[in-house]
Amino acid sequence: MPAPAKGPRLGGGPAHERLMLNNLAAALFEHKRITTTVTKAKRLRPVAERLITFAKRGDLASRRRVQAAISARTNTNKGIIHELFTEIAPQLAERNGGYTRITKIGNRKGDNAPMAVIELVLEPVSPKQAVVREAEKAAAKAAPAEAPAEAEETPAAGAPAEETQAEAPAEEAAAEEKAEKADDAK
Repeated sequence: MPAPAKGPRLGGGPAHERLMLNNLAAALFEHKRITTTVTKAKRLRPVAERLITFAKRGDLASRRRVQAAISARTNTNKGIIHELFTEIAPQLAERNGGYTRITKIGNRKGDNAPMAVIELVLEPVSPKQAVVREAEKAAAKAAPAEAPAEAEETPAAGAPAEETQAEAPAEEAAAEEKAEKADDAK
């Protein structure tokens, strides 16, 4: 067997590993969280996240690509694919990656293998990120509108420059207060 591209295979050849990871992904989508070894969880993460990305697209080609990965020979797998496209993908629509979370839980009793829980991150994106995104949008909208207004407000040649410099920290302080209020609301 030729040397694998990324680390040793999980107990067999590349085809067996691909099948095993696709079955783990199907179980993850069905149960929302599974307990497995740390190595399998780390190898499962990119596979599952790629399938979720396809599900977020939602078109027919993406559905067929996910069906090819998660063998749809049984009705349960068709149900899993339907659940992935109709329930899981809309919940993760606002998230730009990081759809899974791996938490180490200690070693297995029988063979002392390091175990982990891999789960879907179905919580909405944190409010802090939403506030930052809204602030960026507001700044982008205000920047073109304020550019002509600032040109009119420039001080005359005889006016002191200290007044305009004092206004900038006041605006920054107001923006920081809004951010603190948003953090306190959490």
